[in-house]
Amino acid sequence: MVSLKDLAAECGVSIATVSKALNDQKDVSQKTKERIRKKAREMGYFPNSAAKTLKTNESKNIGVLFVDEARSGLTHDYFNHVLDSFKSEIELHDYDLTLINCNKTHKSKMTYLERARYRGFDGVIIACINFQDPEVAALVSSGIPVVTIDYIFNDTLAVLSDNIGGMREILKYVYEKGHRKIAYIHGADSSVTQARISSFYTTAAQLGLDVPEDYVREAPYRDTEETYRQTNCLLDLPDPPTCILFPDDYSGLGGISAIKNRGLRVPEDISVVGYDGINRGLSIEPSLTTWQQDTETIGREAARRLLSRIKSPKTTIIMPVTVPGRLYEGDSVQDLNHPVPKA
Repeated sequence: MVSLKDLAAECGVSIATVSKALNDQKDVSQKTKERIRKKAREMGYFPNSAAKTLKTNESKNIGVLFVDEARSGLTHDYFNHVLDSFKSEIELHDYDLTLINCNKTHKSKMTYLERARYRGFDGVIIACINFQDPEVAALVSSGIPVVTIDYIFNDTLAVLSDNIGGMREILKYVYEKGHRKIAYIHGADSSVTQARISSFYTTAAQLGLDVPEDYVREAPYRDTEETYRQTNCLLDLPDPPTCILFPDDYSGLGGISAIKNRGLRVPEDISVVGYDGINRGLSIEPSLTTWQQDTETIGREAARRLLSRIKSPKTTIIMPVTVPGRLYEGDSVQDLNHPVPKA
């Protein structure tokens, strides 16, 4: 490996001059900087990241704490897009991303905070995890700059999808299509779920909708099997719903399978609505009516605010940011005001 000393000898200058040139300091002429940088490229010199961290107190590395209940990892149809947008933004500022090991069965496992300090992260993004975990709370309160996705801690940056507005617009849309018997299979308990359930009931009350207790059920996010089962429970009711709202698009595929396995059609016999706006839901036939979350803006805003917190901690305003989405109408909701005659 080429060292700073090797590069200095090749250029005929001091190690200090090479260091200043590579760090673009003003007391080295532009001509000398360009000559040293050119020679560094030719020799394949790269600065030692550990040494640079000691000198600048920056690792240029951001940690990612990401665990969802389905253990889908970076194949998660929603959060993978958020993290991809986040990654694209921080890379514009020469930062790298490193996943924090969340393997709780490993014998030599460190806590999230210990791993973050061991890696020297300049900051951490936390998404899709059990925010009640004491290890998460310890990391958030450690002083390491943190941004959370869809969860608010006191004195922590947070970027939220508009879950209240999303559920409100979905229910209003289905209501305007003439549906009055609307069921909701929600996700497992979380801040996101609580916001959506509250919005569902609040909007239903505003619209004068009666929601039987049997119409509201639970299935974990991205769990097609449980959503399949809960959909069958709804269809077995003496007075089944005309429309079912699913926790997310992916789990909704399980619900749609339950409907089709009974010989029923979407939307002619029963209407369905998803949540997220993933490509898979938009590409099925009929295309899924859903709420498209703005993953690109969520990821970009999270990156910008975390970088601001890292670089300007005293001037960065700590407040949650809510990112709106939009309704994708699709073809999975029957218009009961103008029903199509059944074949």
